[in-house]
Amino acid sequence: MQPAGSSLLTSFAKRTVWCMLLLAILPVALRLALLHRASAPVPATADDTSYLLLADTLSHFRLANPPHPFARFFETNFVLQDPTYSSIFPLGQGIALALGKLVFGHPWAGVLLAGGLLCAMCYWMLRAWISPAWALAGGFLAVMQFGPLSYWTNSYWGGAVSGIAGCLVFGALPRRNGWLIGLGLGLELLTRPYEFLLLTAAVPLTALPFQNYSCAPCLPWGRLPNLRRVANPPGVALSGMHISLKAAAALVPAIALTLLHNHAVTGSWTTLPYQLSRHQYGTPTTFTFQPNPSPNRNLSQEEQDNYDAQSAVHARESRIDFGKRFLNRLSNLRFFFSPPLYLALPAFLFTLRDARMLSLLIPVAAFLIGTNFYPYVYAHYIAAITCVFLLMTVAGLDRVSRSSKPAAALIFLLAVAHFAFWYGLHAAAGDRTAAAMLPFESSDYLNRGDPEGRVPVSKRLAESPGKQLVFVRFGPVHPLREWIANEANIDQSRVVWALDLGRSENEKLRQYYSDRTTWLLEADDHPPNLQPYPNKPQIHFEPVPPARE
Repeated sequence: MQPAGSSLLTSFAKRTVWCMLLLAILPVALRLALLHRASAPVPATADDTSYLLLADTLSHFRLANPPHPFARFFETNFVLQDPTYSSIFPLGQGIALALGKLVFGHPWAGVLLAGGLLCAMCYWMLRAWISPAWALAGGFLAVMQFGPLSYWTNSYWGGAVSGIAGCLVFGALPRRNGWLIGLGLGLELLTRPYEFLLLTAAVPLTALPFQNYSCAPCLPWGRLPNLRRVANPPGVALSGMHISLKAAAALVPAIALTLLHNHAVTGSWTTLPYQLSRHQYGTPTTFTFQPNPSPNRNLSQEEQDNYDAQSAVHARESRIDFGKRFLNRLSNLRFFFSPPLYLALPAFLFTLRDARMLSLLIPVAAFLIGTNFYPYVYAHYIAAITCVFLLMTVAGLDRVSRSSKPAAALIFLLAVAHFAFWYGLHAAAGDRTAAAMLPFESSDYLNRGDPEGRVPVSKRLAESPGKQLVFVRFGPVHPLREWIANEANIDQSRVVWALDLGRSENEKLRQYYSDRTTWLLEADDHPPNLQPYPNKPQIHFEPVPPARE
């Protein structure tokens, strides 16, 4: 059964390359059309700045940077200073950002391209499971749910790269293409190593229903028989072992690159950068069944705040029963489903009589259970099964359409209307209206405005001639928002951000950067206060308490 529409639309849905091109361009164009309301994301979190450091490092065609002689001034969350100056994150998202920077001059271009490719790959994956028309409908749903209004598009954290990895794997399983399975697994290894283990464990069981099927050789983007056809088509069956060997061979480059990255950053082939960060800084924290790690080096104020926050979350989540924690986190799945599509999900249950549809529950269970050991949970942790959730939605709509085409069309149109309303509001409404409506949004996120006052600071520094050195001073109570965000080549950067370690220590760095204009940023003032660095010590007078009568 196909969604209601003209024969022309149905015919277009069979043109795989053109559909993928349309779906890749559409989310990028829609997000660029919002630039008058929301510019490129301003990096603010430790995740943002660390991924951007990784991208800048890769754009210089190296995997790590040498340590800086004044590294204590550049201590910041999720960045190693010893034995190398490097991000703690794996390579996948950094590669996307680096490509955007090298090709288009801005790392956010890599975010946009990855988001567009994810939407196109969702359609490609669905073509192997369901009719072309419903696959195209699923592609449009992907644009609406993971495109211009998604935090995957409006930050540097990522999500789309891991989603592409999942599309490769689950789109290649029905096609019995071992090379693409291995390529998808390798991309997931480069992006989220722990979830790579979950995906690798789930793939053999998910592939079981396809072992009795065979197909004539076809191009990787070729359309396979409809999911509902259960007859074994003619052709020479490909052995499971043959497919596994191809997948393993395709996985080798990602394994080799991971080992090289480990060695370049940590000095050990088998120690991941975030493992070294956990040993040195105590963050990221461990699984809930493990003791909270202790730092093995002196922490800056900001690093201590981050450690205390993660320790508190670890302690809280570790006290919660595993089952209760699992149920509490199911609400996070709303990120993957537009609210009107909740109506289609119950219909998906009627498709489970097909063993291939039933097998989709295996990766979902693996990811939900596996990530339940994390103290934290975010949608991009399980991004590799994005296409699986999308398939569940579209299969549910397909099942509804068998009983009532108007009902399926109505649910789909409600999803379109939901997206159109929020997109239109962000495109046309002022900041006050958007802020008033924000509590009613579901899982949308758009980086409107400049709530932290970072843009004026950046503008003033950009307008100042020559090179700049900014000492950042935090208040007694500092929110976990990042300001120490330096490039891979710190000494060659136009602006260097450094911790305020006190006048005597600061003078050492000022002498090292004697050719730079020096500033002092009071980061926790509202708005942040950027002033020329005082050449004379500032005298602070304590107020005299009134005399008691």
